[in-house]
Amino acid sequence: MDQKPLCSATYFGDGATSEVCPTLFFYLVYSLELLFTDLSSWRAEVDEAPVFWQGDFHGAMNFAAVLEAPVLFICRNNGYAISTPAHEQFKGDGVVCKGQAYGVRSFRVDGNDALAVYATVKAARKMAVEESRPILIEALTYRVGHHSTSDDSGKYRKGDEMHHWKTMRDPVVRLRRWLEGEGWWDSDADQQLRAETRNEVIAAMQRAGPRMKQPLANLFTDVYDTIPSHLRQQEKELRSTVARHRQDYPFDVPL
Repeated sequence: MDQKPLCSATYFGDGATSEVCPTLFFYLVYSLELLFTDLSSWRAEVDEAPVFWQGDFHGAMNFAAVLEAPVLFICRNNGYAISTPAHEQFKGDGVVCKGQAYGVRSFRVDGNDALAVYATVKAARKMAVEESRPILIEALTYRVGHHSTSDDSGKYRKGDEMHHWKTMRDPVVRLRRWLEGEGWWDSDADQQLRAETRNEVIAAMQRAGPRMKQPLANLFTDVYDTIPSHLRQQEKELRSTVARHRQDYPFDVPL
């Protein structure tokens, strides 16, 4: 590796692992900036996490601003921290003002407008590279589905709210309509793509169906070089539970 990044992007939103990612990615960018003299491009993506009530986000903003690291912080603000609405999570005008408070140039964009997101990220990257400075982008969007398979978002969101975002603000529909307006897409092409994609998915499911699922042990491997004692204990307890209630567990999962 003989080049350093022109600019690095870290993406964070509202789940379980991304609390520390803004901080870690800042340190990665700054270290590479010290080590190398020429540039390429970097990006990292993580899934949702309620980052703003923890210190990692704020530490990353402050260090990036003070050390003038060329990094893009991209926040997908879907309005909820799992089930907690943003206005109960923090005060102030969203996320963009938090970057400004740390001296980070910050932008807000309609996250459901593909063209606006592209233009904003392109301009932000240019600023970060040419001015050697961090940029924060807050993309306002919405999670039309549940947070997870164990989540029932109907308990904390109104049906008309979800319906509005599904029907009026869907980013795929909006982009398709723009393409149709430009004469680059039509209903026939759309139907053909949907049919081809559906056939590909069905074929993949049919190929995967007869295969045995991953063994139970894989739940506890590929994380640590040496499995720690607490994970070994969890595996032992899980195997004991499966042995007692074998009829309740999938037969095609090797034990």
